Amino acid sequence: MNQQPSIIKADHSVEQFDPARLIASLERAGAGPRTAERIAERISANLISGTYSKDVYSRAFALLRKEGRPIAARYALRRALFEFGPSGHPFEDFISHLFAAEGWKVETRKIIKGACVSHEVDFYASLRQPADGKEEYLAAELKYHNDPGYKTDLKVALYVKSRFDDIFQCDPVVRACPIDRGLLVTNTKFTSEAIAYAQCAGVELLGWHYPEQDNLFLRMSRLRVYPITTLTGLTPSEKRLLVNQRIVAVDMLLSNHHALDVLRLPPERSGELIGEARELLALDAHGTV
Repeated sequence: MNQQPSIIKADHSVEQFDPARLIASLERAGAGPRTAERIAERISANLISGTYSKDVYSRAFALLRKEGRPIAARYALRRALFEFGPSGHPFEDFISHLFAAEGWKVETRKIIKGACVSHEVDFYASLRQPADGKEEYLAAELKYHNDPGYKTDLKVALYVKSRFDDIFQCDPVVRACPIDRGLLVTNTKFTSEAIAYAQCAGVELLGWHYPEQDNLFLRMSRLRVYPITTLTGLTPSEKRLLVNQRIVAVDMLLSNHHALDVLRLPPERSGELIGEARELLALDAHGTV
């Protein structure tokens, strides 16, 4: 068996190209086994050492898009989050929308008094638990990155832990600022040190592939809450216009018939986008209708 060429990852590390990993990611998006294998074979046949992983992704996306836009859109979910732009606010709005879909009552950018100082919390939410009827309170610090190679590291986890410690101590009797759980959320990955510290210190983490059984990708897929930037029929400028209007999720198009008005599109293009949105949301967590 010939050795596969090496590729350069987003964090600039070098590893051997693994067709099996590409096939798995394509199938996870909803591609059938034969389609996934065919795409992987075509890419492997023309791959040379030193190719960037982003170029492998672009080739796979282009081939998958010919098979079906909704599946290509799911394959592009991680990249779609990077298209929210330089500000972290659209990501905060998107995570709020995701948790609201789970039943949480959400506030963003809330000022909460701590024992020592006040803090602006990116995300604050409450949920009445059906088992005992008690209200659970969750606060989260959100770290958004435009660079897919960037990982949320130990110093961020340390900073978040110190902030939540101050808030937890504000008034444990009166509970003027009740928080039961502190969460650190990112659209990228965590370093191994950040994960080890968080597990030891009791900081919950939510990232693209962490935790393994309930990570950001799986939650988005299960709830069918996808970034508006996922839609393949939108141009980059159209995506920016929608995000600037706080239209951050695909399902918002279907619940608000006038969401596309800002784009001033001809009726046929609006219809195509609505159709793509409906097809994407019709896919289940495994990418099948």
